[in-house]
Amino acid sequence: MSAATDSPTVVDAPSLDALFEAIKQAHVALRPAVSITPLTYSDGLSEMTGCEVLLKCEHLQHTGSFKFRGASNKVRLLPANQYEQGVIAASSGNHGQALALAARAAGVAVTVYTTTSASAYKVKAMRALGAEVVCLPTDPLRAELEAARQAKAQGKPFVSPYNDLQVIAGQGTIGFELLEQAPDLDAVFVAVGGGGLIAGIAAALRVLKPGTEIIGCWPENDPALKASMDAGKIIDVPATDTLSDGTAGGVEPGSITLPLCKALVTKTVLVSEAEIMAAMRDVASSERWIIEGAAGVAVAGMKKLAEHYQGKRVAVILCGRNILLDKFLEAVK
Repeated sequence: MSAATDSPTVVDAPSLDALFEAIKQAHVALRPAVSITPLTYSDGLSEMTGCEVLLKCEHLQHTGSFKFRGASNKVRLLPANQYEQGVIAASSGNHGQALALAARAAGVAVTVYTTTSASAYKVKAMRALGAEVVCLPTDPLRAELEAARQAKAQGKPFVSPYNDLQVIAGQGTIGFELLEQAPDLDAVFVAVGGGGLIAGIAAALRVLKPGTEIIGCWPENDPALKASMDAGKIIDVPATDTLSDGTAGGVEPGSITLPLCKALVTKTVLVSEAEIMAAMRDVASSERWIIEGAAGVAVAGMKKLAEHYQGKRVAVILCGRNILLDKFLEAVK
C-alpha cells in the first residue's frame, strides 16, 4: 500500500443531505451535555512541520474521547419503550465508556461485549460507569458480531460504535465546531477504525466547507477499513498488534461507513508504530498532554504528509486520552 492515495468517489446527494441534517440537529440538541472542545494552536507542531497546526481536543471530552458525542445522540433518539429494555454494544473501551455514561444519565442499562485482550484500564472504566462488561476470548470484530447477535436474540437495541447513522451524526458535530472555531481550515487529519468519526466530520465539512481536505489515518499494522475502501467491499485484513487499540479490529459486513468513507475521504495515509510513538511523544513534549495511540495516529499522519500542506492551516483530531500510564510512558520514552 502507498503512504497516501486519493479517493475520487462522489457521494449520493440525498444520503448526504439527510446525514448533514441529522448532524445539524445533534449539534444543537446535545448541548450542554456534550462539551464543545477547544481547538488550540500548537506552536511546537507548527514549527516542526511548517504547517499551521490546530489540535481539536476530543481527549478533553467527557469519558476522555469523542465517543461521548455519538453515544449521547443515540441515547437521545432511543424510543421511550426501549429505555426499560436496555441496550447492547461492542467496544474496545471508549465507545463502551461513552455509552455507559450517556445511558446512565437516562436510566438505561448497558451491556458491552469486548475481548479479553481489551485495555484493562478501559474495561475497569466501563464497569465503573455502570456497564455490564462481557469479555470474550476472540478478536474485536467477532466480539462485535456476537454483541449484535445477542441484541437480536434478546430484543434489545444494538448500538454499534460506527455502523449507525445516529452515532455518526453525533460524531459529526465535531465538523460544525471545527468550522465555527476555524472557518479557514485547509485539511483535517482523523484516525480511522470503523469509520464513524471521519464519516461524520467529512459529511459536515463537505456541506459547510467543501474545499476542506479530509485525510484518513491508519496504523500500518491494522488498516481494515482502508483495505476495504481499496477493494470496494468489506474484506478480512490480517492485523498485528498496534498501540492504536482504539482503531483496531475489522469492519462489520455491510457497514454504512464503507460507502461514506469512499465518497468523502480525500486522502489516506498509513503510519508505523514508531511514527505513532513519536507523535505521542511530540504532543507530550509540546503540549504536555497524554493522548492514546489512536490520537497519535492522526498526529503521525499529519507529520507524514506535512510537506503537502506547508503554510496551510490543518486540524488534527486528538480523539482520546484513555491509555494506561505505564503503556504511555513506555511509548514516549
